Amino acid sequence: MDQPIRLVIVTGMSGAGKTQALKFLEDLGFFCVDNLPPSLLPKLVELFGHSDGKVNRLALGLDIRGGRFFSEIVDALRETARIGVAYQILFMDASDEVLVRRYKESRRRHPLAQQGRLLEAIRKERKVLQELRGLASRIIDTTSLKPSDLRRELQEAFGQEGEAPAFHVNVVSFGFKHGAVLDADLLFDVRFLPNPHYVADLRPLTGEDEAVQEYVMKWAPTQEFFQRLTDLIGFLLPQYVAEGKSQLTIAIGCTGGQHRSVCLARKLADWIRDRGYSVSVEHRDVVHGGEARDSGEARDAGDGAQDGEQP
Repeated sequence: MDQPIRLVIVTGMSGAGKTQALKFLEDLGFFCVDNLPPSLLPKLVELFGHSDGKVNRLALGLDIRGGRFFSEIVDALRETARIGVAYQILFMDASDEVLVRRYKESRRRHPLAQQGRLLEAIRKERKVLQELRGLASRIIDTTSLKPSDLRRELQEAFGQEGEAPAFHVNVVSFGFKHGAVLDADLLFDVRFLPNPHYVADLRPLTGEDEAVQEYVMKWAPTQEFFQRLTDLIGFLLPQYVAEGKSQLTIAIGCTGGQHRSVCLARKLADWIRDRGYSVSVEHRDVVHGGEARDSGEARDAGDGAQDGEQP
């Protein structure tokens, strides 16, 4: 092995949260593979061991879906240890009652149910996995665990020392006439602000240009709005982090997505970055070097008065 790998085997009861655990481990920087045939485990680990350090954290989901599960995984783990790779087993569990309820709610078929009853399949799986559960480095019971609590436990167990939970903010500017941002978590409409579109010298520019930024930010309503916006975002960000959210998309829209929304998205992204958060900014509807997509960019009643006069 050229590079030591931190290997986590995620297994446990069907319906106990293995898929969710893998998603959270992926947020922690693990390369994740779900439902891997156990016989491929040593080969995959050896492959990533020669990746020149590109992958040094690997999480593999192995469970009863693999068919001839137990005998193969024991052999695979022995072979993995033989080639010099240490591993941890994370066993996900929950009470029979909760597992039954989750399957009923999802309407999924248990891998061992076949023609039998669901509860019988769960009890059979628990018996098959009993020895593997005894080998686990960590057991997480999700019976009464919220997703944010699960994320926190995984961060404590498998996050790198001093590493903060992954959290990224996307700030997107857009024009309402081109459609709203469908994946936005928070959306703000700034069409009530004075519109640079009506100033001839500013019309061909964008909110990334200093002249447009000075125009947009000079008005009292803009300054008050931005102060209230940052007060709100400053309150919300740590709440989202504490809840275990890994990504937040904030959309700011004006009519055409060329001036006001661009200016405010840029300033908000800079403000968030100055608070130590990972942030990116995207101007979805900006057209550089000329008019916006439609010369009638700002004709609705919510736009500012002409010639730059505040409404």
